[in-house]
Amino acid sequence: MPGRRRDSVAFTVVVGVLVLLGGLAMAVVIGLSGAPSSLALAALLAALPVGPLVGCFMWLDRYEPEPRSLLVAGLLWGAFVATAAALVFQALGMVGGASEADSLAVIAPVTEETAKGAFLILLLWWRRHELDGILDGIVYAGMVGIGFAFTENILYLAASYDGGTDVGPGGTVALTATFVVRGLISPFAHPFFTAFIGIGVGLAISSRRTWVRVLAPLAGLALAIALHAAWNYSTLSGTSGFFLVYGTMMFPVFLGVVAFAIYRRRSERGLLAAALHDAAERGLIPASDIPWLVDLRARRHARLWAKRSGGAQGERAMRDYQAAAIELGYLHHRYLRGTAPSDFSDRGHEHVESLRTIRPYISFPGQVVPTR
Repeated sequence: MPGRRRDSVAFTVVVGVLVLLGGLAMAVVIGLSGAPSSLALAALLAALPVGPLVGCFMWLDRYEPEPRSLLVAGLLWGAFVATAAALVFQALGMVGGASEADSLAVIAPVTEETAKGAFLILLLWWRRHELDGILDGIVYAGMVGIGFAFTENILYLAASYDGGTDVGPGGTVALTATFVVRGLISPFAHPFFTAFIGIGVGLAISSRRTWVRVLAPLAGLALAIALHAAWNYSTLSGTSGFFLVYGTMMFPVFLGVVAFAIYRRRSERGLLAAALHDAAERGLIPASDIPWLVDLRARRHARLWAKRSGGAQGERAMRDYQAAAIELGYLHHRYLRGTAPSDFSDRGHEHVESLRTIRPYISFPGQVVPTR
């Protein structure tokens, strides 16, 4: 318990300080990148893909929702910390004599993916208990990638409007061309690259083998860098080279990752049901509650029932009960796999006590509403 609180405080302080510093640095960079009017237009266009992308990752995260504060932290890390760190290291590379092509095809992928992946490593180090597997890794990686793409797109869009890129002389035509490529054709690029780091971190959490725990995140980082490098290198060959790599490699691999993420999401129901049934056999949760916890529609129906029968307080109690039960289920799954965290017993006891405290004050559809 004290150790977990210390880790949580350390994570919050480190991420908070770095986000503040990165935000200040990127505010200066963005402020020097163009006129206020062009920056405002660039920021507006850069924000358009953010909502749909965040919605996709939130959809993946529905079975065991991650803390909103950590998801926001991932977005801010990508938008400020990773972008600022990548710019610093890329500038150092240019000072060291690297060509523009080398910076684009080598230095940028290495620095950007390492900077983005650092957030997942901090989670793995200090907030390991929030990671339950591969899907969690993909979700956090996606949030970091979305944040990074947002800030980077502001810079690219402002530069294209002001005539600072090779898209054209500037103006609305160049701005539109840049937005089509970055906002419509490839808005998934940064979340897609970084998802491989998330998969590696998820494998590390899910494995009992030490070598997998060590090598999986490194392998994920290497794959993210390789795909990012191939993507950037394709732009050096002009439009034809970009669309060739996009159509023959990037988009098919992206579809494969999407299919894999959806498969993992679909498997969450069976995983949670098996863990909760085992927990019920051990007397940790009533077996009759499980159907209302493992099905998303049933969860919503139970909350509506609780609201009708108990008002806002009843709905809040149902949400708390469902959250504690779901956390217990995923923790119990890790116990059954032999990958439970070191504080498994304390955390499990907390969840069970929460369930036993709330249970007398809620009922599921078809059950008798308890008197209060």
